[in-house]
This record gives sequence, C-alpha cells and structure tokens, in this order.
Amino acid sequence: MPDAVIDVRGAREHNLRDVDVRLPRDAVVAFTGISGSGKSSLAFGTVFAEAQRRYLESVAPYARRLIQQAGAPRVGSVTGLPPAVALQQQRAAGSSRSSVGTVTTLSNTLRMLFSRVGQYPPGAERLDSDAFSTATAAGACPRCSGVGVTFDVSEASVVPDPSLSIRDGAVAAWPGAWLGKNFRDILTALGHDVDRPWRELDPDVRQWILFTDEQPVVTVHAEREPGRIQRPYQGKWTSVRSYVLETFAGTRSAPVRRGLRRYLDATPCPVCGGRRLRPEALAVTFAGHDIAGLAGLPLTDLTAVLRAAAADRDPDSAAGLLLADLLGRSELVVQLGLGYLALDRAVPTLSAGELQRLRLATQLRSGLFGVVYVLDEPSAGLHPADTEALAAVLLGLRDAGNTVLLVEHDLDLVRTADWLVDVGPGAGAAGGRVLHSGPVDGLQQVPTSATRRFLDPDHRPVLRDRPRPPRGWLGLDGVTAHNLVDLDVALPLGTFTVVTGVSGAGKSTLVTGVLADVVRDHLGLPAETEDEEPGPDEAADGAADEDPAVGEPEGTGAGWSVRGTRGLEEVRRLVVVDQRPIGRTPRSNLATYTGLFDAVRTAFARTPEARRRRWTASRFSFNVAAGRCPTCRGEGFLAVRMLFLPGTYSPCPTCHGSRYAAETLEVTLRGRTVADVLDLSVDEAVEALDDIPAALRGLTALRDVGLGYLRLGQPATELSGGEAQRIKLATELQRTRLSGTLYLLDEPTTGLHPADVERLLRLLHDLVDAGSTVVVVEHDAAVALGADWLLDLGPGGGDAGGRLVDAGPPADVVRRRAGPTGEHLARRLGPPAG
Repeated sequence: MPDAVIDVRGAREHNLRDVDVRLPRDAVVAFTGISGSGKSSLAFGTVFAEAQRRYLESVAPYARRLIQQAGAPRVGSVTGLPPAVALQQQRAAGSSRSSVGTVTTLSNTLRMLFSRVGQYPPGAERLDSDAFSTATAAGACPRCSGVGVTFDVSEASVVPDPSLSIRDGAVAAWPGAWLGKNFRDILTALGHDVDRPWRELDPDVRQWILFTDEQPVVTVHAEREPGRIQRPYQGKWTSVRSYVLETFAGTRSAPVRRGLRRYLDATPCPVCGGRRLRPEALAVTFAGHDIAGLAGLPLTDLTAVLRAAAADRDPDSAAGLLLADLLGRSELVVQLGLGYLALDRAVPTLSAGELQRLRLATQLRSGLFGVVYVLDEPSAGLHPADTEALAAVLLGLRDAGNTVLLVEHDLDLVRTADWLVDVGPGAGAAGGRVLHSGPVDGLQQVPTSATRRFLDPDHRPVLRDRPRPPRGWLGLDGVTAHNLVDLDVALPLGTFTVVTGVSGAGKSTLVTGVLADVVRDHLGLPAETEDEEPGPDEAADGAADEDPAVGEPEGTGAGWSVRGTRGLEEVRRLVVVDQRPIGRTPRSNLATYTGLFDAVRTAFARTPEARRRRWTASRFSFNVAAGRCPTCRGEGFLAVRMLFLPGTYSPCPTCHGSRYAAETLEVTLRGRTVADVLDLSVDEAVEALDDIPAALRGLTALRDVGLGYLRLGQPATELSGGEAQRIKLATELQRTRLSGTLYLLDEPTTGLHPADVERLLRLLHDLVDAGSTVVVVEHDAAVALGADWLLDLGPGGGDAGGRLVDAGPPADVVRRRAGPTGEHLARRLGPPAG
C-alpha cells in the first residue's frame, strides 16, 4: 500500500456493513462484485459523495443550488480525499438539439473557427459564432427553426384506408369521443355525405376537408343518443391539416403528441435542405466545407480534414490555436473508440456508454491533476477490440497525477488496474462487505469471491459446440439505414443468435431498428415510441411524462428501406427488450411495472379486516386518494424549497415515508402492512409472499434475472438502464411464452457481473427451448460463444462498418477469424495459461 491513501472508515451507505477500506492514491482502482453487492455504494455513494460534500462547503450558498448534490453519505470518516469528479452511466437524454458537439464542446470551437477564419463570399459581413448555431435565432433556419425538417400532412398519412366512410373512421387522425363526433356532425351540417366511402367522395370535397383554411360556423343538430338530451350548438369547422398541426405544436400531453406524430410526414426543410442554418452561415466555408458538412463527418474523417488544414497554418495564429484545440479534443474521442460519431449526432440516439466516454474525453482535456475520477462501467457498449485504448486512457489519467476509481464488470479492463476492491459475497443484504482490497492477482486467495473464478488465468468461456438446427430463416434483403447499405442478412428461427461487431458497426440499427420495425409492420403493431407505457398504478395516477419541447422532431432521423423479406410468416409475436426507463416518475417501480403489485393489493383486499371495512384493492395503491397519505399524496417525501440553498427532500412528517394514510396501514397481511411489503427486497418477498401465486411468478422471474437485491418499491428513477432492461425481461418471463415469439435484446449484459451473465444466458436459452427465437446485440464473449449463430457486422464503425463480416456457428466464426470479433473470441478460447 502506497503512503498516499484514501482511508474510509465505517461506511454504512445502502447495504454496506460498517466497511473499512484503504484505497491507494495516484492509481487505477477497480471495484468488482455481483450486481447489487455494494460496489457503487462504496465508490459513488460514499467516496464521491463525501468529496462533493466537502467541496460544496467551500462554495457560496447561492451557487450550491445550481449543483446537483449527491447528499451526505453514511460513513464514519474519510481521510486523504482529494476533489472528485463522477462520470456515471446516464441514459442519453435531452432534445435533438443536444449533440456530440455540444457534449464535448467541440461545436463551440468549430463555430469560432468559422467565425474568425472561415472563407466568406465576396462582400459578405463577418458573422459572430452565434450565427453558426442552430440553437440561436441568429443562426437557426427561419423556416424550420433549426430542426432541419418540416412537418405536414398528406391524404395518405391521415386517411390510411380510403375504403372507409367518414362515419366509420376514414380520417384516422381525428380524435375519438366528442371532438371527433363534432367534426363529423359539422360536415353533415355542411351537407357532406359522411356515409360514402372516402374514395368515392368528389376530389374537391376531399381536398377541402383535409386542407382548407376556411373555418365556417354552422348550427349543428347532433344525432340523439339514448337517454341523453343534446341541444343544437354552433360548430366551427377546422380542416384535418390545421387540427393535426396546431394540436401537435401546442399540446402538453406526450401521448397525444406521439399519437399525432404517426399522421405527419417529415421532410427536409425546403429552405436549408435539412442543414438547419441560415443561408448566410452556410455560405461560409473552411477547408472546402461549410459548417454543416464538417459537423456531419465521422470524427475520424473530421480529424483528417483538421490535421491537413493545421499543417498549412501558423501554430500561433488564431486559426492555428483553434485547430490545435479542435484536433486535441477530437482525437481523444477517436482514441476512446468513438471515431464513428459525427458532431451533429443527436444525444438521444447515444447509448449510456457512448455518452459517458464522451464526457470522459472532455475531462481528459481539462488538464486537471490530483483529482479522483469515479467511473461507472466505462466499457459499456465497447467492443473488446477497443478496451485496450480505453485502458491506456485511464492509465494516462493516473500518470498525470490522478486517482481513478472504476466500477467495472469487464475483467479485461479490471486486469489492467493497479488495485482491486471486491465487494460481496452476494447482493443486497447478502453483500456489503469488502472481500479483498489489494493487487488484482491477490483475489485468487479469496474463495468466497464470485469474481475470483472469472479472473483466474485458466478461466475460459464455454463454446457451444452443438448449436440448434434452425427451423427456418428470417431474411432481410437490401437493408439500407444509417451506415447499413444494401445489406442482405438471414437469421435462423428457433435459435439463439448474437449480433456482434465493434461500436458503431450498425448492430442496433439492424436489430432494434430495422428488424423490429419490419416485424411490427408485418404484425400490424404501432411504431415504437420513445416513452415506456406506465405501469398499472402509474396510469391510475394520471400523471403524464414531461412533454418534449414543442417543435422538436420525434423519430425524424434517417429512415430505412428493405428490398425484400423472407420468413416473416413464422413470427407471430414480437418482444423488444431495451434499456429505456420503465417509468419517469418515482411513482413507477418494479412492483407496479411487472404487475405483481396488483396481486399484492388484491391479497390485502381479501383480508378479513379489509373486507369488514369494505375496501377494494385500489385502497392499497399509493396513487389513489382514498388510501394514500394526504400530506405527501403518496410520494413519501416533501420537497423543501429554499431561496439561497439547494432544494432538498425530507421524509413526509405524516406518513414518515410510507406513502400511505395511517388508516390504510391498520390492515396487515401475515404481519406486514402494504408499506412493509414495498420495502422488502425481491429475495425477501419470495419467502414473505409465497402464498400469492400471481405475485410469486413475478418475484421468481425478477430473482432469476439477478435482481433479487432490489426493493419492490424502489423508484424507477433510481434504476440503471441494465436493471430496467432486466425488469422488462422478467415481466416477459412470467407470462405464458408462445411458440413463434421473436425476442430482440440490446446489450442485456450491461451492468451484469460475469456470474449474473451465466444466469441470464440460461434464461435466454430457456426461451429458445420453449419455441421462441432470440436475437441479441452483445459484446460479451460468454454470450457470443454460447450462441447457436453469430452475425458479425463491421469491420469498423460508422462509414467503415455496416457490412456483413461473417455469419455462422460460433466455432466457425472463431476458426475463420474474419474480423475483430473473430480474433477476440479466438484469443478468449486460446490455450490455458502456463
């Protein structure tokens, strides 16, 4: 142990059991352990939180409220602690205006470059940097407001089935209930036939109904409904186009906005051609490109352009200084395996791993030393071929005089660390102890460690040597989307297929993008939306997710095309399991999302005391006024707003965090209140609720996917993307699995310890054995080698990818070594050490 250390004493955050541990300074320290063991509680919840707390004590109270605070950790003492920076896994968020360029601040420098040294047309005035920004009035195209697309409706988009009459719903974009009936009654009052098929109406009439700007007011004598008196009223006509565009722009309801988006055609802006800027900004060039052209280049190509331009410039000139800064920042992003990204790539399209590495690149250019960097699985989404580059970056941070604390499951990256802290041995209440703190190879002397076996030099993943024969093939011919160009692929049905390739090769575009959409179209399913449906209790509350900014496009990225398909008739059901949150408010949790809480509330309603009081299951929902705490309205806490201090939360003084009214908690089930049940972990609930079969199915499924440590009432907002994905998988596992189901999963091992990966792999194979087809996008070698079929894309990312490198059983892919994946898998299966 070096002299300079971070000494943690008595850490009790979450499940940590009064932990004492000493961490070396100026070193790369890896934290390992199964999911829920307490790694993040030690690295983030204790070390980083304490470092931030101390720093904030030196900041003016007014400034503190602008900083998102981690809160004071439950720890006896932490000594030897320098300032800390945390880079956690966060789901990419923000509007389409937030981009790779804004996250890395490269866009700021690029705009400055064009402003100061760009080539202007003769006679043009010099523009300031704001004029090159799509987010400012000075720069954004006035026609599309800097979005790059315009929305409109067409007859085909709002009338998908012209054989229907207006009464039967020909105008699909109209709402249901009274407003849709109002539009129909106004047309009747105007003398139009609402019972003729749409296609038989006069073209001029159809055009008027859809697109007129006229707004006549007529007296409407609505059709009488049984038992209801309807008096005449004055109805004002609005065309279908006006209704859709005005409602889409003005609504604050995310579901309404998503519903209307289906009826809008998005086309490149006719003024800027999709480049989002004013003409005068696009007229300025540098190195032969306008700013939109440079921002659209993959960073590997952008750095080549900048490097060539810098060679001809005086390093001390304005252009030389700006180019040096641009090159330094962009080369770091390329070094972290993200060279396939372009500056104009929207943040919402990035994975959590990509976003974290972009932030890491920004930190590397800061030139700080003497800092503790706390990283949350920076290898997420990274192909093993790029892990060496990431390890070199982390070691570079160390060599610059910093300390790197790394919560990580990628054992290739762990092996490069100077020090290892293994936490466990189990998850939740079964974890929370430091099993080993020392050099990496010292873990082999700790038999209780779940990580030990996988770090053994002789450990090798298992190759599936007898793959299942396919029962058919699902083919997509001529796939074109993003970097996939005229790609032909065939996926075996009734098998477990893993799609591999380096970051940016086109895996997710193919599987959860094109393939998912093709199957949805075949099955007649609606297009996927960005927001998850709320769970039963969340829906009962009626709280909608926050609406995206008005005017922002949803799903307006590059489209896709497929020349032909084969085998779709064999797919009868589609399940896409991704890492989107299961809810966006604390009211949504794993108990409500999986539906097991319905069974729990029903069981409470059947108790003698509840029956005596004539309470139904809804009484035991914290989203229903009758049963919840009236003070906090079922939140369990109250927000405390202070003028010059940061806002904070405190437990509700009435219910003390239980969420329920005191009277509701008078009813117990096997000695527990409904609040007590929500406070149980999944593992504890398996035993406590073993007499409720409907709940037990969901609990067993959650435990089987490695989530036994989560509390039933844990808010959705506290769950990682990997945990959210496994909750969705558990929700699916508890259902009756139908033969002919196609399961699509995007990196399900994110956040999983190798021991948990083995468990997940068994579950996925069980789905196949039950007659389903499973297709997984994955980097993990154990998953790839355990598949029936590999489909490898690449060979590179971005424009260097999008091609089929190899396809076949894992043994054949390893033998051929046709690309980076084949080479990596062959090394993993190499001869045992020694």
